[in-house]
Amino acid sequence: MQYSVHAFGSRARSGTLLWWISSSLLLLLFNDMGCIQSLRCKPKSFRVVVLEVTASIDPKPTSIDESSSVVLRYRTPHFRASARVLVPPVAAKETWTVGWIQACNHMEFYNRYGTEGMSSWELPDLRDGKIKAISDSDGVNYPWYGNTTETWTIVGPTKTDTKFSVSMNDNFYPSVTWGVPVSERNVPMLSNIWRDQSFTTWLVAINQASGETMVLQTVRWRMRLHIEVDPDKPLGKRAKLLEPVAQEQPQLLGKNDPIPVNAMVKPNANDAQVLMWRPRTGKPVVVIPSKY
Repeated sequence: MQYSVHAFGSRARSGTLLWWISSSLLLLLFNDMGCIQSLRCKPKSFRVVVLEVTASIDPKPTSIDESSSVVLRYRTPHFRASARVLVPPVAAKETWTVGWIQACNHMEFYNRYGTEGMSSWELPDLRDGKIKAISDSDGVNYPWYGNTTETWTIVGPTKTDTKFSVSMNDNFYPSVTWGVPVSERNVPMLSNIWRDQSFTTWLVAINQASGETMVLQTVRWRMRLHIEVDPDKPLGKRAKLLEPVAQEQPQLLGKNDPIPVNAMVKPNANDAQVLMWRPRTGKPVVVIPSKY
């Protein structure tokens, strides 16, 4: 599979003037959902080529760990994305970074405690529809998911093509208290865990000087989880993984999605999330506030 990003104007002879004009402009395109795409025309010879791209979720079930008397832990299978990329010679004073950017589009994360109520990790702005997505960056290297295997930087001038690979992986490994999180007693009452999250992951090339952005590939993926818990059973025999045991495989889109502005900037999902306690009766309580 090969993808090319051509950043140049019309090849038709009659369109020479239009190409000359467009090649000198930086166009920022905004849609009504607050998304941004940038396109800046470059010489015909400049193109970033995706030689190969793969995305998958490991074909194994979520594992459950009941070794602690305080919390239940589970580990989901990994989402993995990898791409081989070719960047042509880069001009002097230009620096390009190619890598993975990820955003969370949807999150449901509920832990039920019998008839007492439920705790939930929430992203308030995403929950309330104020934003379309939120950055899933590592919180340091915005907008990138990370800065080890996830990105590659080319500093000009370079005289030959540069070939490289960039890869990333993601999974969930949380701890959920056996007891009600607002109670001082650690009485096992956890009865159900439900989680459903959706993400969009982009392979992107960014010119560090101009901010020019090329979306090379878009991946959509989802992780769903349902665990039933019997708190009356002995430790080690309480939890049972329900369907879906196997996850849906990611989608490689034929047409790229634009990157929402909130996917490129602070805060990231980890810093913006809050832990709520929602009792069966009474007002919700913030257990852990956001860090942002």
